[in-house]
Amino acid sequence: MRAQATLNNWRPWPALSLVLAILIGAGAAQAVHAALQIEITSGVRDPIPIAVVPFAAAAGAGGGLDVAGVVQHDLEGSGRFKALPRERQPASPTRAEAINAADWKGAGSDYVVVGRVAALENGTMAVDFDLVNTLTGVRLATQRFTGPPGALRNAAHRVSDAVYQKILGVRGAFATRIAYVSVDGAPPAQHYQLIVADADGENPHLILDSRFPIMSPAWSPDGQWLAYVSFESKLSGVYVQLVRTGERRLVSARAGINGAPAWSPDGRKLALTLGGSSGNPDIYVLDLTSQSLTRLTDDPAIDTEAEWAPDGRSLYFTSDRAGSPQIYQVSASGGHPRRITFEGNYNARPRVSADGTELAMVTLDGGNYRIAVQDLATGAVRSLSHGRLDESPSFAPNGATLIYSQREGGRGSLATISVDGLTGLRLKAQQGVICDPAWGPFGT
Repeated sequence: MRAQATLNNWRPWPALSLVLAILIGAGAAQAVHAALQIEITSGVRDPIPIAVVPFAAAAGAGGGLDVAGVVQHDLEGSGRFKALPRERQPASPTRAEAINAADWKGAGSDYVVVGRVAALENGTMAVDFDLVNTLTGVRLATQRFTGPPGALRNAAHRVSDAVYQKILGVRGAFATRIAYVSVDGAPPAQHYQLIVADADGENPHLILDSRFPIMSPAWSPDGQWLAYVSFESKLSGVYVQLVRTGERRLVSARAGINGAPAWSPDGRKLALTLGGSSGNPDIYVLDLTSQSLTRLTDDPAIDTEAEWAPDGRSLYFTSDRAGSPQIYQVSASGGHPRRITFEGNYNARPRVSADGTELAMVTLDGGNYRIAVQDLATGAVRSLSHGRLDESPSFAPNGATLIYSQREGGRGSLATISVDGLTGLRLKAQQGVICDPAWGPFGT
């Protein structure tokens, strides 16, 4: 069939081409991989100088976690900040009123973060922090985060979010989570894991462990569920799984292709790529409550990789109906699709920023597959990444950063790039290949 033959030739279509190309095999069960290792690949020329002083911890509080170290790691990892080494810090204050602004300004820091960790009577932990501008001596922020002891790392990320927003005016996304797929081994003995981790790659949790391919994870709008494709029945099926408890159910196992799930903004529907008995992929919408199915496209071309617009009134998708993969937009009620991309002869895997202003995609740039962003108001496109085979872009919920997968020398890793192209980092696994990242919403 034409659709299947073409899909096998389109390398960066992980939602479908990888499904058809992959060899299903058996592998021994393994524990979830260790946290991903971060390598900063680019940053702004003049990062903001900041000092993060070790937080004071009351007896029985903190559990050994270096909260200030997590905050410093977050801020420096963003590429926007340069932290003052601890050995050069002129003092060890834990409250704003103990900060001598002139001393810290003289040490080269424009801002100082100080804080405390305490155990409360009800068994919860409290993290308090202050942010001071050393140039003016003004306290810019004072805030407390509380939660169970096991959520202390998340509280540290929330401190980072607050500092980032107060200084840069952009909401931070350090306290969010990512989902990704890890693949170990070589065909036909590959092993697959679906993993959820903090946005910095730390604190990984195993969601699904399988001898069969897993792909296309997608977060529900409330961050409670993941939809994904699994081949555990040796045929493609779309599952939804409650992250906290592991409860899962099969929602689509129709004849032919079942792929590329995408949640509607209200969390009630999934857009799917279904092939049917003919094998020709089209875009459908599945109502998760009624199980009713609505077909949105009906074309002999390959239509796949749907993505909802933030208002839920339309969807973007990839199609080769014009002869090469391009991105189109169709009403959520169906109708004639409108072409969105015109620059170049390959644009695929659309992802939309939370405010609906920008469209991320995989584009063919000088013979390399790169991550690009298109301004939906002007149509202007700019290429952001620099790899040879970059794919699967996903916006951070603040719209400031993209995460994507990249392949270099047969190894797969994750990478992030800011939408202005100035800052980036790479998240590497100690073994295997990691791919198909999805950045969760705020509140995860």
